[in-house]
Amino acid sequence: MTTILITGVSRGIGRAMAQEALARGHEVFGTARSDGDFGDLAGRDGFTPLVLDVTNRDGLAKAAGVLGQPVDILINNAGIMGPKGSALSLDDMDGFLQTLQVNTLGPLMVTQAFLPALCESERGRVLIVSSQMGSMHYAKADNIAYRSSKTAVNKIGQALATELHDDGIAVANLHPGWVRTDMGGSSADISPEESAKGILDLAEALTIDKTGRFWNWDGSERESW
Repeated sequence: MTTILITGVSRGIGRAMAQEALARGHEVFGTARSDGDFGDLAGRDGFTPLVLDVTNRDGLAKAAGVLGQPVDILINNAGIMGPKGSALSLDDMDGFLQTLQVNTLGPLMVTQAFLPALCESERGRVLIVSSQMGSMHYAKADNIAYRSSKTAVNKIGQALATELHDDGIAVANLHPGWVRTDMGGSSADISPEESAKGILDLAEALTIDKTGRFWNWDGSERESW
């Protein structure tokens, strides 16, 4: 049985990934910020709720310390859109910093905390849900906080792939698609369920020879970050 740890399962893609992983027979650990955020996932066989904030290192260390088993796949999904505004119009710098803390430092701190459990797996894998909005080839000025956070986390994913290569742990950054969630809006291209299935297919197939690359949710590789 594959053990999967997914951050941010309270809604959207994270909730859909947890449901899909359970349907595939995997053991799932899912994180949210409070007990009330898990909904019906909390009562599902094979699901273990972890109440934590991905920006709280003490909480992450505590959760990792009580996990007590290997993690085969870590999916860093938790994220926020942050304040609206372009580079020149944005004045909510506290919101900008929070966006960087959650979207950029969060995946790094989660990976650091659960690295011992990943190393115990025979084939540990780390996935980071990023976005094409962070691409340096996608020259847009709006939502600068979100875009910057995703550009930065792409570099973190690349660096993790380099550092973890000799440990046999594969790392992938991915674009989840334009998804019909609170963040993506009702006019987006695909459902959370479609995105979740594609991401889990990618996670299950990821091998060390494919580490350090940037993927679309449907398994196609992106040439530019």
